[in-house]
Parts: sequence; C-alpha cells; structure tokens
Amino acid sequence: MNPAPNLVLVGPMGAGKTSIGKRVAARLGLVFVDCDQQLEAATGASVPVIFECEGEAGFRTRESALLANLLQGEGQLLATGGGAVLAAANRRLMRERAFVVHLPASVDEQLERLCRDRTRPLLAVPDRRARLEALAEARGPLYREVADLEFTPGSLGVGCAAEQLAARVAALWRRPEAA
Repeated sequence: MNPAPNLVLVGPMGAGKTSIGKRVAARLGLVFVDCDQQLEAATGASVPVIFECEGEAGFRTRESALLANLLQGEGQLLATGGGAVLAAANRRLMRERAFVVHLPASVDEQLERLCRDRTRPLLAVPDRRARLEALAEARGPLYREVADLEFTPGSLGVGCAAEQLAARVAALWRRPEAA
C-alpha cells in the first residue's frame, strides 16, 4: 500500500487513461487532470505544435515541469502522457507523490483505438505498428517500474473498467491524513 496524496495513471497512448480516468476521479472524489490538455492550456499550443516547434525534447521538458508542479497538489487523478515515464525524475516524483496505476494496452488494441487519431506526433509515421511496438519495448519496463498497481481494462467497456479500477484503487490506496 502506498499512501500518497494523488492518483496517477500511466500507460501507452490509447490505453484509456483519459476516458477511464475521468470516471475513476468522479467515483473517488478526485479532481481529474489530463496532463496533455493541461499543457496545451498552459502554453496556448497543441501538443503537435509544441512537437513541431520544440521537438520531442522540448515537449518532454515542458511535460516534466508541468508534472512536477501538478504533483505538489493533492486530491487529483492525473492522466499522464504515454512518455511521462521516460524521465527518471518524473518516475521518482510519481512514486513519492502518487499511487500509480499502469493501464496496459496491446499494440493491436492501440491500433484499433487510435485508427482515426491523427493528432499524435509520435504516430505521424508510415508504419504505426512498428512505432507502437518500439514504444512498448522502451516504455513497458518503465510503466511496470513506477506502478503500484497494474489494471488491464482489456475488452471491458469504459464504465465497467472504471468501476472495477475505482474499487481496486479504493481497496489499496490510502491518502495521507490531513494535517
């Protein structure tokens, strides 16, 4: 059991971090924050534009700063971007300030869920399968390293997955007592 002031969802793109996360946050009385949307609001630019102007390195720097700021708060459910685990400092902060749930998704599930999505810079390649496989190989161990819990939604609908995840989190996660 990891007493922590926040709940964080990690996992690959298309795993359901945002769609499931919104419902879990509502069930647990947490403020829902989509980190990519928060970054877009803070910068006034979309993630693809940030990638275009600053490259992935610039985006990751902004993402890390935002995550560090958000994790200083409490009572939040943060849906992170798929690459938030790449920085060791991000993983350390997540372990210190959050109960972390890994939502895995197979490459086939990702391809199905993201087939019409043209907004993700890392998928702007001719061979999406190869890219997703490479990302899974690089990031999978990092998701597992930081996670307090792994929850596989699989073929469950969003509502059912959120109910099951909320119940598991409620049984395992203890928020620190208010000072």
